[in-house]
Amino acid sequence: MVLGRKWWTLCTVAILASFALVAVWGSPSYARTAFVDLTEVVLVIYATVVMARNAISSRGQTRLFWMMVSIGCFLWAISLGAWTFLEVGLRQAVPDPFFGDMVLFVHVVPFIAAVAVRPHRPAEEENTYLGTLNFLILLVWWVFLYTFIVYPDQYVIADASVYGRKYDLLYLFESSIPVIALGLMTIRVRGDWKKVYLNLFIAVSLYTWSSQVADVAIFRGEYASGNWYEISFVASLCWFVFAGLQARELNLTNENVPVPTGNWYAWSPRLAMAAILSLPILGAWAQLMDTSPEPIRRFRLIVTLVAMLVLSVFVFLRQYLLNRELISLLDGSNRSLENLKRLQTQVVQKEKLASLGQLVAGAAHEINNPVAAILGYSELLATNTTLSETQLSMAQKIGQQARRTRDLVSGLLSFAQHTQSEKTPLDLGELLQRALQMKMLHLETAKIQIHTSIPSRLPSILGNSHQLLQSFLEIITNAMDAMEECGGGTLSIRVQAEDHDVIVEFADSGPGIAEPARVFDPFYTTKPIGKGTGLGLSAAYGVVQDHDGQITCSNPAGGGALFCLRFPQAALQTGRNSHQELSRALVTS
Repeated sequence: MVLGRKWWTLCTVAILASFALVAVWGSPSYARTAFVDLTEVVLVIYATVVMARNAISSRGQTRLFWMMVSIGCFLWAISLGAWTFLEVGLRQAVPDPFFGDMVLFVHVVPFIAAVAVRPHRPAEEENTYLGTLNFLILLVWWVFLYTFIVYPDQYVIADASVYGRKYDLLYLFESSIPVIALGLMTIRVRGDWKKVYLNLFIAVSLYTWSSQVADVAIFRGEYASGNWYEISFVASLCWFVFAGLQARELNLTNENVPVPTGNWYAWSPRLAMAAILSLPILGAWAQLMDTSPEPIRRFRLIVTLVAMLVLSVFVFLRQYLLNRELISLLDGSNRSLENLKRLQTQVVQKEKLASLGQLVAGAAHEINNPVAAILGYSELLATNTTLSETQLSMAQKIGQQARRTRDLVSGLLSFAQHTQSEKTPLDLGELLQRALQMKMLHLETAKIQIHTSIPSRLPSILGNSHQLLQSFLEIITNAMDAMEECGGGTLSIRVQAEDHDVIVEFADSGPGIAEPARVFDPFYTTKPIGKGTGLGLSAAYGVVQDHDGQITCSNPAGGGALFCLRFPQAALQTGRNSHQELSRALVTS
C-alpha cells in the first residue's frame, strides 16, 4: 500500500526521530546495525515502488522519466541490500573494496537519463530508439570510466586507500551532474513540474552531501552504523519518497508549460558524443602519459579498446536509425508534395468549371432561341415538295447542324446548372452493372471484351444514382471510342474498399491519353469534329467532386488509359456532412 503525502510526512518525522534517538543513546551493536540497515533498505524499496507506480500511471515522456528514476532506486536497493546481507545476514564486516560499489556507482546513471528526458517539455521529435541509444552510450561510458579509473586499484593491483580516494572523487563528479541539472530546471521551469524538480533536487543534494560526509568519516575511521551521519542519508531517502508521492497529486502535463529557450537543454546527445570522443584521448593518455605499473596500463588500454568496440556498435545503430528516419521523412515529404499538387490541380479545375458555368449560363439561353427558330424553319423547308433536290439537301444539312447546336446548348445548360442533388446510400457495384448492361450491345459491336472485378458486398456511399450512372457511362463511352479506333480491345473495371474509401478503376487497352493533365478541361477533346463536345468528362469531374470524391486519369506502364474514382464511405461522409452543417449553423448564429 502507498501512503498519502500527509501520512508520509508523519512517518518521516517518526523515522528521523528514531534515528536521532539511536544516534544519541544507542551504542554500536548488532541490533543498532540491523535496525539502521534494514530501515534504509526498506525505504529505498518503498521509493522504488512509488516511482514505479508513477511510471505505470503516466504515459509518454513522463512515464519514461519515472521509469528511469525507479530503475535508479532499484539499483540503489540492490547495493544497500548487498551491504545489509553482509552486515546483518552474515554478520560480517563489509570488505573494502566492496563489490556492491560498482552497482552503487551505476545507479546514478538512470537519474542522469531521467533528467535528460525533460518530461515538462512538449513531446520531442526525437525518436524513442535514439533516446534509448543515448542512454546506453552514457551508461557504457560511465561503466568504462569506473573500470578505467577505479577498477585497477580495486582488483588488478589492490590498493584500498588509492581505490577509496578515486572512487569518492569519481562518484562525487557523477552525483553532481543530476544535482546541477535539477537545480537549473528548478530555476527555469514553471508549473507543477517545478515542485517535482525542487523536491528531487533537495533529495539528490542531501544524498550527495551525506554520502560525501560519510566517506570522510570512513576515511577518518569515525563511521559506524547508526551515528549522526545516517540521519541526513535517511532524510534524503524519505525526501525521495515524498517527491514521488507529491507527484501523484499534481497535474503533470506538458501543455501550456512555458518552455525555456537555450541550447543547454539538448545536452543528452551531446554528452553521448563527447563520451565517444573521450575514449581515444583516455587511451592515448594511458599509453603515453600514465605512470601506473605496467599491468594497470595494459588493463586500461584493453578496457579502452573494448569500450570503443561497444560504442562503435551503438554509433552504427544510431546512424542506421537516423537513416531510416530520414528516408521516412523524405517519403512523407514526397507524399505531401503529391497531395499538394493534386489539391492545386483540383482547385484550378474547380475555378475553370466555375468560370465556364457563369459564362455559359448567360449565353446558352440567348443562343437557344434562334437555334430553335432555325431548326423549325429548316424542318418546314425539308417538308416542302416544291424544292429542288439541291435545295432539299441544303435544308436537311441546316437542320442537322441546328440539332447539333441544340444538343451542344443543352449540354452547356446542363453543365452550367449543375447543383448539389439529394443523395442516398448506393451500392456502386450495382450501378456499374447497370451501366455495363446499357452499353453491352455497343461494346460487343465494337469487339471490346469486358473484365470486371466487383465484390458482391461493398460499403455503400452517399450519392445520386442518376448523376453517377451518367458519369460511369461517359467514362465507358470514352474508353469504347478510344479502343474502337484500334479495332477493339479490353475494358477492365475493378472495385475495392480501401481504408474509408470505395475505389473504382476503369482500365482500357486503347492508345492512352494524349494529355492526361487536360482531359477534364471543358471543351478539350481529341475526337473528330462533330463527334464530341469535350464536356462529358468535365461534367463527370464535377459530379465526383460533388460527391466529396476524387477522380484522376493516367497512362499506365502497360499501355492504355486508367481512370480512378475514389468515394468516401457512407458513414464517414455522413459524419463529415454533419460537421459541415454544424459549422455553417454556428457561423450563421
